[in-house]
Amino acid sequence: MLHQSHSYSETTSNTKSGIDLPSDAGAQESTPLETTAATLRPQFWTQFKLAELNHSEWEALCDGCGSCCLIKYIDNDDDEELVEYTDVTCQLMDCATGYCQHYDSRQEYVPDCIQLTIENLPNMMWLPAHCAYKRLYKGQSLPSWHLLLTQDAVVTQQQMRAANVGVAGRCVTEIGMSDEEMETRVVNWVTP
Repeated sequence: MLHQSHSYSETTSNTKSGIDLPSDAGAQESTPLETTAATLRPQFWTQFKLAELNHSEWEALCDGCGSCCLIKYIDNDDDEELVEYTDVTCQLMDCATGYCQHYDSRQEYVPDCIQLTIENLPNMMWLPAHCAYKRLYKGQSLPSWHLLLTQDAVVTQQQMRAANVGVAGRCVTEIGMSDEEMETRVVNWVTP
């Protein structure tokens, strides 16, 4: 069993999404809920492949749930990958808000923070079932509560809570936690 102690994240963006951008993405900075419609092509998630998205579009796919930053156990010895999420997050997660406390410089604090890129997405099917990156990669639609569909951050956040999605308010930090204690904190509110 592989203990995955740090989240997948990127080095070329200043968003809190924990997701890397396509290699040709621009330098526009934003969080998923702050991305402006002016930088997004209409219905881009249905019109273009993931590799064809610009920086703002790639970032807009992230719902900001923070699940990718949870410590998880991955067993890929069998034909099928088994993933168990804990409610324990990377030391940089603000458990009240569900956002990284040092997103811009997180690599300085957590050098082994792994990157999610368009190239390695096929190997990251441990991402939650609601993850837009995973869903679009698998040919599925966005969740009905996704900000790109609702166009209303408050509605999206309310619907995410109603759908039991997100780490804000229900995670704990890995700081000071033993591996043994971490193993007792497996949760069932994240579905791979």
